[in-house]
Amino acid sequence: MENTVKEIPVLLLTGYLGSGKTTLVNRILKNERGIKFAVIVNDIGEVNIDEDLIAEGGIVGKGDDSLVPLSNGCICCTLKMDLVQQLSDIAQSGKFDYIVIEASGICEPAPIAQTISAYPQIYPQLAKTAKAKLDNIVTVVDALRMRDEFNKGNDLMKENIGEDDLESLVIQQVEFCNTILLNKASEVSKEDLDKVKDILRHLQPEAEIIECDYGDVDLGLLLNTGKFDFDRVATSAAWIAAMEDDDDEDLENEESGEALEYGIETFVWKERRPLDLSKFDEWVAEKWPKNVIRCKGICYFEDERQTCYVFEQAGRQIGLRNAGQWYATMPEWQLKDFLEKNPGVKRDWDEKYGDRMQKLVFIGQHMDRKAITSELEKCVYEE
Repeated sequence: MENTVKEIPVLLLTGYLGSGKTTLVNRILKNERGIKFAVIVNDIGEVNIDEDLIAEGGIVGKGDDSLVPLSNGCICCTLKMDLVQQLSDIAQSGKFDYIVIEASGICEPAPIAQTISAYPQIYPQLAKTAKAKLDNIVTVVDALRMRDEFNKGNDLMKENIGEDDLESLVIQQVEFCNTILLNKASEVSKEDLDKVKDILRHLQPEAEIIECDYGDVDLGLLLNTGKFDFDRVATSAAWIAAMEDDDDEDLENEESGEALEYGIETFVWKERRPLDLSKFDEWVAEKWPKNVIRCKGICYFEDERQTCYVFEQAGRQIGLRNAGQWYATMPEWQLKDFLEKNPGVKRDWDEKYGDRMQKLVFIGQHMDRKAITSELEKCVYEE
């Protein structure tokens, strides 16, 4: 008879520094539901654990201040370098019902989620009797700080935020989650709150947005939700939906209500001809429109027609990475068979350019679409 591997659900908690993650962690540790949590944090010294909760004997381990046992059966421990081994030890101990990971404020959630999701297959010896399984990714957003520091949420392209690029991190964290916890919601006006929510929704249309104050939220909305699906979350960002939409007019028709009121929109620039790399680089470096919150997509250049690149902008961070070769570079005999087996690629095939294309998704507020399009047209290589 095959042994059943017990699954211990995991809540991954993300959010930039000061958003309220630690406050929520304290509420979780004080829970009166009888749930035995193992809470993994970056710095245990930053978690204000009530002395009444610390189990008799204080901090366990001789000279080890990285783990604190609590009288309610929970533990609070410091994140270790080897997260996989740490998760395996907690899950297979059989002592805990649920694992909470408080990610660093400067940490992107996707790599952590990938690690948690993949380790039972990659290291089956670490998941013989029990394994950690990602249940929900919650991103905590400070509504008050969004209003004050991000100019009501629409200044995610500001240039004076320092080397850590906070706006970029906020975008990355919002785009990869199931739930957005909009903290300190009552401290901003309804108009400001609606505006912040609308921009969050334009970045992440799939996640549930929950308003709260100082982490005071029903834990039932966050725990044992069964929400997490890696593929679904990985493709839930608004720019991905726009990339996959064949009809750009549909995107325009969807902009309504608050989106129109606050001037928030999404549009896709498409072009078959190659770009001139030097002209495109100059435009991005010197003329990039500051009211663009997010841009991502695929492109290619005249001097490297065989290579597909992914262009990405979030906050001050702008990057270009090699995504491999276009299908059009395949040998003719192989290409013919490939197109027959992939009708979607065949449908979009161009007689001259094949699958080569520029397709960039822009998300922003009060964007001058004509001006952006005009500037991009100037970057097209003159054949």
